Amino acid sequence: MIKFVNAKINLGLNIVRKREDGYHDLETVFFPVGIESGMPQQPEAFDDILEVNTDSNQLSGCRFQLMGRRIDCAPEKNLVVKAATLFIQTYVKKYDDLSDMGMFNIILDKHLPDGAGLGGGSADASFTLMTLNEITGEKFGRNELCNMAVKLGADCPFFIYNTPCFAEGIGEILTPVEIDLSGRWLLIVKPAIHVSTKEAFSGISPKEPKFDLRFLPDLPLERWKDMVVNDFEASLFPLYPKLAELKDTFYESGATYASMSGSGSAIYGIYTDGEAAKAARDKFISTYSGVWLFEL
Repeated sequence: MIKFVNAKINLGLNIVRKREDGYHDLETVFFPVGIESGMPQQPEAFDDILEVNTDSNQLSGCRFQLMGRRIDCAPEKNLVVKAATLFIQTYVKKYDDLSDMGMFNIILDKHLPDGAGLGGGSADASFTLMTLNEITGEKFGRNELCNMAVKLGADCPFFIYNTPCFAEGIGEILTPVEIDLSGRWLLIVKPAIHVSTKEAFSGISPKEPKFDLRFLPDLPLERWKDMVVNDFEASLFPLYPKLAELKDTFYESGATYASMSGSGSAIYGIYTDGEAAKAARDKFISTYSGVWLFEL
């Protein structure tokens, strides 16, 4: 079974308070991107490829092979392996039965960048859970899969939904929203900068947001620039001036809205003019290796 794993961007991201458990409560809108990449309408590929097969002649477990872009991570620490292990443990605990399993042979062909705020690793984990659930007869519902997913990462539950969602808590409390960006163009640039989640949160100062992202669907795109912010920019842009320069370049090239995604370091721009978006892409390609353009 083969699955094409998409990414996400954050449409605004507010860090509203620090919790007693050390985590932060946030508010954001997750928006899936790359769902149809590689298709005729979206010929530019922007996804990971997950292949899962089973060997019923072997005892339950997981064999994992990583292809494509290399990841500086031991196999047992890869989120795909963690997801498969968690799924097996949860399945056995609930059903006390391994007859539907056998050995899962998992191949991940990695293309989505990491350290970019695009959720590539989280998406791999969630797609692994959903694929194993499908293979074993869909015995877990969406809520059960989300409960598993949040143990792997705060934004993992979003990819179980994989539709625009307003997120609260640490990112796991999700409410689907209607965000219509059809006809616009999305340009993503990933510079050669890696921002860890720990580094991003270390400099954050929680505060009440000036705009409630629940109302984002009602706010015209032309007003986002003045109303919709990513709080991580305030602490990370001084550390990485190139990111601030990149965001400015998006606006100079005609983007209606530009922002860092998640905790960085990818910057994206939303364009209403397709020709301006294509011209910006051609300019960025001369400087950056990670550049992707989609018509939404």
